This record gives sequence, C-alpha cells and structure tokens, in this order.
Amino acid sequence: MIDQRRPAAYERIYRQLEPLIREKSPNLVAGMATVAALLHGKLRHHFWTGFYFVAGPEELHVGPYQGSVACQVLKGRGVCLHAVKTGAPVVVPDVEAFPGHIACDSRSKSEIVLPLRKDGRVVAVLDIDSDKPAQWDSDDVEPLARIVSLLEPLA
Repeated sequence: MIDQRRPAAYERIYRQLEPLIREKSPNLVAGMATVAALLHGKLRHHFWTGFYFVAGPEELHVGPYQGSVACQVLKGRGVCLHAVKTGAPVVVPDVEAFPGHIACDSRSKSEIVLPLRKDGRVVAVLDIDSDKPAQWDSDDVEPLARIVSLLEPLA
C-alpha cells in the first residue's frame, strides 16, 4: 500500500531541493547527486535512487545514485530506455512483468522512471527502484516530475 503521507513528503523535499539546485549546484552532475541523495535518504520505499544519462539511441550510462551497485551501462531494452524512447514517465508495479526489464539487483521489485529533458529531448532519466512491489502509482509522477524539472536549467 502506498503511504498516504507521501504527497506532503514530496512537497517538503521539493522545497528543500529548490534552493540547493537553483542557488548552489554548479552543474548537472552536482544537482543530480543532490536530488538522488535527498530522495533516497528521505523516502523509505526507495531501494535504489539515481540517474542514467542517454549515451546513444539504445544505450544509457549510470550517473549519480544512492543504493546498491548499479548497472554501469543499459543497452537495448529496459524500463529506463523505454522512458527515453517514449519521452514519458514509466510506472512499473512488478518489474518481472515488464518485457525486457534489466535486473541490476535481483531484490528490485517495482520501479518508476522519469525523463529529464534539454531543449525538448530526453538527456537523462531519474530511476527509482523499491524492493517491494507496487510502490508507485500515477500520483507519484507529477511530484517527481516537478523535482526532476529543477534540473532542467543545468542540463
């Protein structure tokens, strides 16, 4: 069951991140590291929180993250690449049911991915995994997209 207190937590995190990103982050990597650290530290359902950079039409490279060791390169399939190709957020309640899912850590059970754009094209994605199924739904998309949008001026 999704925590009903989550909307307020997202709002507090946004208010914390806004001055950190807008006034103190010198570049995109620093901003991403700050976002990943704060989301991962403040939200208990996060098992892995981080970013992947678009490295080509079918390839992503890991960026700043918090959690267990990540896949360094994602190629040709997966939830993150699907978000890049569609340009839309992806909510996956059960990663085993997602065709082409890439299991960087077998403990991951659900996932949400949101694109980061520069000049209208996706340049990276925020990827969040949980070790429990169905940890996100459509109500998580808007507040997380708002958080990701803080990074757009740095992209």
